[in-house]
Amino acid sequence: MDSLQTLQSLGISLPSPAYIIGAVLFGLIGIAVYRYGKRAGRPRSKWLGVALMLYPYAIPQTWLLYVVGAALCVGVFIDRD
Repeated sequence: MDSLQTLQSLGISLPSPAYIIGAVLFGLIGIAVYRYGKRAGRPRSKWLGVALMLYPYAIPQTWLLYVVGAALCVGVFIDRD
């Protein structure tokens, strides 16, 4: 427990389980979309997949992680047609 208190005193907080699950979920969706875009020759889908994989590193709030992830997934769904 000393290491956890040391991290908190430095201003570093660990993410919640909901955040970690969301980051992994959207990362896996991003990998699938990237592979689909690469195989189908769809550059927009490929870049949406890259965005899905990387955006959790820039978003600190859990609710914002899910909102942005859902918006990117909607973008993938719209681009699918």
